[in-house]
This record gives sequence, C-alpha cells and structure tokens, in this order.
Amino acid sequence: MTGKNSRLIPVTKPSLGPLSEYVGFLEEIWDTGIMTHNGPFVQQLELVLQNYLDVKNVVCVSSGTTALQLAIRALDLSGEIITTPFSFIATANIISWEHCQPVFVDIDQDTWNMDPNKIEEAITPNTSAILPVHVFGTACTEFDIEYIAGKYNLRVIYDAAHAMSVNRGGKSILEAGAVSCVSFHATKLFTTGEGGACVTEDDDLADRIKRLRFFGFDKNKDIVDEGMNGKMTEISAALGLVNIKRLSRVLENRGEKYQLYVELLIDMPDLQFQKIDRGESNFSYMPICFQTEKMLIHVMTELNKNGIFPKRYFFPALHDLPIFDYRNKLSVVETISSTVVCLPLYDTLSEEDIRRICTIIKKAIGVFKQY
Repeated sequence: MTGKNSRLIPVTKPSLGPLSEYVGFLEEIWDTGIMTHNGPFVQQLELVLQNYLDVKNVVCVSSGTTALQLAIRALDLSGEIITTPFSFIATANIISWEHCQPVFVDIDQDTWNMDPNKIEEAITPNTSAILPVHVFGTACTEFDIEYIAGKYNLRVIYDAAHAMSVNRGGKSILEAGAVSCVSFHATKLFTTGEGGACVTEDDDLADRIKRLRFFGFDKNKDIVDEGMNGKMTEISAALGLVNIKRLSRVLENRGEKYQLYVELLIDMPDLQFQKIDRGESNFSYMPICFQTEKMLIHVMTELNKNGIFPKRYFFPALHDLPIFDYRNKLSVVETISSTVVCLPLYDTLSEEDIRRICTIIKKAIGVFKQY
C-alpha cells in the first residue's frame, strides 16, 4: 500500500518468501508447460509436507473446503454429522453440500472449541461422523472426541484449516481422526495462495482421495470411482515450496507477537483470551473476547478510526444462519461469537504498531466504561 493508505493495518497479511525465488519456479513451469494434473511440484510439495509434519500421507487439493468435501465423500458418510457452530461457513456448508445434515453442539467456554461433553447428547441413529474444528489453530481435546467416536462407531474428520504445524505430545495433531483437512489459503499461516490438503495415516483412504480429486482416475488412468476436479495447480504448489522453507521462522515470529499482545493486555479484566493448553497452538490468530458486544463494537470503531482493521470471527454463529434452520439454543457460542474479535497479526506487523493497538484498546475501554 502506498500514499495515504500506507499506514492502514489489516487483520492479516500472507507470509511470503522472496519473489525472485518464486519466479525461478515459474520459469520452470513455463519451460515444461506442466501446470496441473498432479505435476512434479505438487508431488514434491506433498513429500516436503509429509517430512516437515512427520505424517504419513498429505494429499494436496485446490482448497481447504475441497479437502473437507473429499474427506466426507471418501469416507462414504451420510445422515448427520456433528460439528461446531463456531467456525467459518465452509465447515457446515460442505456437510450440506455432500447431502448430510450438520448437527451443531455448543463450545467450551474457555477454549472455544467443540465441547466434548455436549457430543453424546447430540448422537442419534442417523449420526455418521463428528467434525470438530481446531479453532484459531488451538488444538481440540481429540482424545475425548475420539473416545466418544469409538464408543458409537463414528468417523472423525478434523477441520484443521487453522492448524498447520500444531503439535501435541511431540506429534502433529493432523494425525488425529480418519482425516484432517488443512487450508493453505492466503490468510493462513502457510499459504499456496489458494489450496489445502487432506492428511491421513490410512494409505487406502489417501489413495481414494487422490482418485476423487482427479475425476475418479486411478494410477493406470482408468476411471474407477466417482470424482471431481479438486487438484492443486503447479503454480500453487510452487508458491508452497517457496513458503515452506520459512514456516519455522513464521511460527516463531507469530508466537512472539501473540505473547506481546498478551503481556500488554493481560491486566485488562474486561478481556478474555482463548485458553491454550500446554502451548498447543500455532498462534496464527490473535483473538480476544470482550465483556459485551457493545464494548467490542466501540473498540472496533476506535481502531478503525486509526486505520486499524480487526475482524470478527465467527459472527454470527453458524447455527443462527437461516440456511440451516437450526432451532436449538446454544448459549455459550451465542455469547462468545458476539464478543470475539481477531486483532491484526502478521510477520511484518511491528512491535510499535502492536503497542499502539493495545493503547487504543485500553483507552477505548476506559471511555466506554464511563458511559
């Protein structure tokens, strides 16, 4: 941004490697003419990600939403899928798109992830799966979720759109469940522009997802399954190969900025931070929760006046959207979704700007409380 917009601070910016390095990949694509159809850069990126994450199978696809769709289809799910209302619309939309019924359960007051204590009461004879979300890159309590899934013979798909490079007990949380679906969108910690992946320890399931992403073709180019076009392009994969080299530095950078926000705002009793057990987060977002929606709106207005643009994730909660016609009241998510906002957080955001943002927040809360 230049001119009068140069000081605008958005909620996020992509973490990108050097343009010159990316151009080198593009020149090779131009020379070979290979742009898609499981090309060499896609295959290379899958191997690099498998090694980086220490997981068995990574199947790159065109988006995180596509990853969810392919996972549901590959597992032959039907009926009801239990999920969280505190997520991006794609989580529930793709369940409906695949002719299943999303069933929403409330979230935990502190972690803002799906509350495992609410799952069993939502299970019916029509339930086929549980689809939790690692909200803001903070790990779900997958042990509790998968215990319940095993008890009722349900499959588990994790919406891990935010959860690149989150570990628990020394292992990637992407190993959990039948499939974990990660997003490589431009707003995510690791980006290929648009893109995503299915991560699974099941070789047969990985092979089926590969067929489904390419119209049902197998390795012999015979059509053996129903499929769609869910392939990642070589251009996207090349960007991923540039960016993956810097992911460890990006993780460290985000963590430091997250901790600075906490240090500057921890003394504010009107604010709540997402609970993160044992540091199991990638700190790719900076969410804070206000006491009331009116306070949130007041603070956001003051930040906007100063060229700072946080964003409300995820409001309204999905169960409140008329397209789902969901009648049950979910009290925790209705409060949290109306009072959470994500503050700016990205690599090039300066310490000076973080301090300025926090100063504006504190002042705005002080003024609000005088009303």
